Amino acid sequence: MTTDTTLARIGEAVELHHGRHQPAAARERFTEIWADIGGEDGDPLHVCVLAHSMADVQDDVREELVWDLRALAAVDRLTEDRVARAGVTLSVAGLQPSLHLNLADCYRRLGDPGRAREHLRLAREGIGALGDDDYGRLIRNGLERLTRQLAPE
Repeated sequence: MTTDTTLARIGEAVELHHGRHQPAAARERFTEIWADIGGEDGDPLHVCVLAHSMADVQDDVREELVWDLRALAAVDRLTEDRVARAGVTLSVAGLQPSLHLNLADCYRRLGDPGRAREHLRLAREGIGALGDDDYGRLIRNGLERLTRQLAPE
């Protein structure tokens, strides 16, 4: 359980999307939080988690890609100490496979299989940082699915 109030707010907005199927309401909440944290200049943990979540509520894949790229840029500035202080159980390395998986899927949907395969490779390289739990299985299953979708016919 996180001890970070901003992450808790982001979690509530995620619940609007996934639990209540209200992506527009979640998008509005994410926009408010984004302003509160100072946008891309904010705490890298908040920027990463919010951008990763905001990407999921976009109606346009190009906008989704912009948010996913923001999340990836923020994770590069993130430290293990910051993640631990927030009570997040994943390591920084454990965040990366999901970020790369989302980018790979965006590039696939945009018709750029080369970039999609590159991010799929990067996601696979980091998969060892994930545990054998529901989250790890979710990401591994996503990698398998996307690998099949990108396979030559």
